Amino acid sequence: MTLQHKALTWRKSTRSGPAGHCVEIASAAAAIFVRDSKDVSGPVLEFGREGWREFIAGVRAGEFDR
Repeated sequence: MTLQHKALTWRKSTRSGPAGHCVEIASAAAAIFVRDSKDVSGPVLEFGREGWREFIAGVRAGEFDR
């Protein structure tokens, strides 16, 4: 994780279970960052704001449901 990522305010869903099997997100001016809540010093994914909006729209539409 870079110094830039350490300065972000990370949050996870209020629907996260107590076992900690979730991801955390952080927002910046031009991007959304995602990391594994169990490995906060591990890799961080970066999404452009438009790509993030498209992803969330797909989730809400059930695009990734099994």
